[in-house]
Amino acid sequence: MKASLIAAAVFCLVTESAAGQSATGRVWDTNHHGWFMYFGDHPVRGKWGAHLEGQWRRHDVITKWQQLLLRPGVNYQFSENTMFTLGYAYVKTHPYGDYPANYPFPEHRMYQQVLVKQKAAGVRLQHRLRLEQRFIGRMIPGGGGAAKLDSWRYQNRYRHFFKAEVPLGRKGGRSNWYVAFYDEIFVNFAPKHGAGTFDQNRAYAAVGHILRKSGKIEVGYMNQLLARRNSAILESNHTLQIAFFTSRPFGK
Repeated sequence: MKASLIAAAVFCLVTESAAGQSATGRVWDTNHHGWFMYFGDHPVRGKWGAHLEGQWRRHDVITKWQQLLLRPGVNYQFSENTMFTLGYAYVKTHPYGDYPANYPFPEHRMYQQVLVKQKAAGVRLQHRLRLEQRFIGRMIPGGGGAAKLDSWRYQNRYRHFFKAEVPLGRKGGRSNWYVAFYDEIFVNFAPKHGAGTFDQNRAYAAVGHILRKSGKIEVGYMNQLLARRNSAILESNHTLQIAFFTSRPFGK
């Protein structure tokens, strides 16, 4: 459980730091989002598999676009509890909130990650370490009031994710219900191209249910503390999350 204490301490430090920054002229932008997500890690052959992920992220919970994220990848099951993934992500971000971007803009990412699973006193634990190479589109005014792509900004980012799933009740020696908690911190590193070192932190709590064959579903709340690129605006985004997870092999 040392890892959970470390994650909690990191989150407290990040939150305290951000609050201190807001007191020195930075402003808060509070939003309410809804993220609807699919996560699939599908065995294909031997130790190889496919990661398929889609996220439909909405502003004002469901009424307007915030982001579309598509993130496929190739998995390699190094051991029973350790999996490597190499993949690509496409993200389209739309203007939202009190301080919106001027236009919707695209982003392409390459990513590499390792996922480690553990179990302690019946609690299921996950650690995920991810590196991202990001190509973020810069949009400028085009003809007829539309926008056009002007250039790409390159940026590196590291993400550390820790999650705990605690079973609720017992039925026949197995619990189908659980509560889940996670914290994920995002850190930019050189070249940052104007972005601060701290990018964002996500703190999450949910109720989950294990389905008999297809996987599991979680419904929860996530607070996203996000530093905008100019570091003058800090977003506190209250987010409803509904997620479906599956690890069914292809063809079954």
